[in-house]
Amino acid sequence: MLVLLPPSEGKAPSGDGAPLDTGALSLPGLAGARATVLAELVELCAGDEDKARDVLGLSEGLRGEVAKNAGLRTAGARPAGEVYTGVLYDALGLASLDAAAAERARRELLVFSGLWGAVRVDDRIPSYRCSMGVKLPGLGALGAFWRTPMAEVLPEAAGDGLVLDLRSAAYAAAWRPKGEVAGRTASVRVLHAPTRKVVSHFNKATKGRIVRSLLTAGAAPGTPAELVEALRELGYAVEAEAPGRAGKAWSLDVLVDEVH
Repeated sequence: MLVLLPPSEGKAPSGDGAPLDTGALSLPGLAGARATVLAELVELCAGDEDKARDVLGLSEGLRGEVAKNAGLRTAGARPAGEVYTGVLYDALGLASLDAAAAERARRELLVFSGLWGAVRVDDRIPSYRCSMGVKLPGLGALGAFWRTPMAEVLPEAAGDGLVLDLRSAAYAAAWRPKGEVAGRTASVRVLHAPTRKVVSHFNKATKGRIVRSLLTAGAAPGTPAELVEALRELGYAVEAEAPGRAGKAWSLDVLVDEVH
């Protein structure tokens, strides 16, 4: 199983250890694209601060994020699973997983990123600020920029098993499974049961809980249909819609009344 996650907007501070080693990151086929985005982001943020803040969509209170980006090459790095914070990652609770579940997380979780494309949770990265919705002056919209390198690398990363897609729309734009891979992909929404609407906190927290539940239970669904069964056995209310034709992903709605 491969689980596709969005990053968090807020991030923990960079570590005090060794700086970024781009050659050590997973998915080496993305190395060239990562180097291109990193170079432009660092150059942008080392120049006109107001321009950089405007490009990155940062408020006055987040002005310090520009300087942080300018120093990405020398900042200490730490595992991505520690860098990403926020509601989804709090609910996922990577640090408190037992050894077997933590090993599965390292193998199965892939976090999408405007800067790195996608990383594993044990890839060491510095804290940064660059969402997939950013349009860098020389590269344009990052969601569009990443489509070609992702299309070359992600099908192999997906292997021949289930792909569980929990990304938000901005990050889903960087890679949409196609063909045979799409047929074994399940895209999940979380709906507030009484209103049948997506509510941000419910959505993020429940997605984190879903991943944690699957990891700790040792569940290994191989198809979207098996995922539906596994989630129901774990206590989730799931409505599933199989694709109407080949080459399309399954759509799953998880219904929640409240988040514990």
